[in-house]
Amino acid sequence: MDRLKWRCIWSWAGVRDAWTHQHSFRSWIWVNLFSIIFALWLPLTGGERALILALGVLVLAAEAMNTAIEYTVDYISTEHHPLAGRAKDAGSAGVFLTAIAGGVAWVVVLFRLGFAA
Repeated sequence: MDRLKWRCIWSWAGVRDAWTHQHSFRSWIWVNLFSIIFALWLPLTGGERALILALGVLVLAAEAMNTAIEYTVDYISTEHHPLAGRAKDAGSAGVFLTAIAGGVAWVVVLFRLGFAA
C-alpha cells in the first residue's frame, strides 16, 4: 500500500505541474468539464457516457505524455535540432489523434440522438 500511496502522490504532482505550467492541459481540462456536463445532461446510454468520459481522460493522458516529451527534449538541449522538433511534433500528434477519437465519439452519439443531420 505504501507504493500505491507514493505513486498516487507523484501522479498528482504531475497533474498539478501540468495544470500550473501547460496552457494546453488547462484547455483540455475545460473541454472535458463541458463534455462531462453534456454527457451527464443528454440522454446517453451507460456505454456512450462511459466512452465519452474515458476518451476525455485519454486526451488528458496524451497531453500529459506530450508534456513529458517536451520537458525531456528541452532538458537535454536548448539547441534546435530536427529530431527534437520531430519528437515534439509526434507528441502533439498523439494528443491530436486522441482528441479526434473523442470528437468522433461525440459525432456518433449526437447523430444517434438526432442532433446531427
